[in-house]
Amino acid sequence: MYSDAMAAAPPRTRASEAIPPLREGDRLTRDEFYRRSDLHPEIKRAERLRGIVHLETVVSADHGSRHAIVSGLLGIFCGGRPGLQACDSASVMLGDDDVQPDAFLRRTEDAGGRTHGVGGILAGPPEFIVEVATSSAARDLHEKKASYERNGVLEYVVWQLHENRLDWFVLRDGRYEAVEPGADGVIESEQFPGLRLHVASLLAGDVAGLLAGLAK
Repeated sequence: MYSDAMAAAPPRTRASEAIPPLREGDRLTRDEFYRRSDLHPEIKRAERLRGIVHLETVVSADHGSRHAIVSGLLGIFCGGRPGLQACDSASVMLGDDDVQPDAFLRRTEDAGGRTHGVGGILAGPPEFIVEVATSSAARDLHEKKASYERNGVLEYVVWQLHENRLDWFVLRDGRYEAVEPGADGVIESEQFPGLRLHVASLLAGDVAGLLAGLAK
């Protein structure tokens, strides 16, 4: 899918169809991870952290609706700002890990961004990542947070649905530091000035309140 060797692979045969699908807990190389992903497109959400495969087979309505809010907000923010791109659930080769963030914002290559395309997949750290966490909260706040930190993702936001809270981290001197809202209840991105998030509006699912914050 992303390498010259894989691009030159022969057409799928009956033998290749017998290759097992990705399974939770599999320990795979990157090549094997993407090979199995290609052969089993019915698997929509898969990640590989420290060589271990993690799958998300069911997405709840709560997760889906909040995910849509975040993705829409980042997409609107990019409007009229050349050199920025919002992505939804796109795969990223991040160091030795392969992740699929819920949403992220990146500077494009011609705008000095640190991600680049490799055969249709992005490689390198996006500047700003958001995860919407339900059953994945433990992984989002531990394994994935550690991956994003060591691979240089500059800002990382976790919206924890069950706890009804937002965690916003900024990378400083190679370590994540938590950021709290100002007196107005807003956190503004350090990497993307103008990306202002009114935390209470987000937690309440108040899209109008979020858009009002972006308009300031």
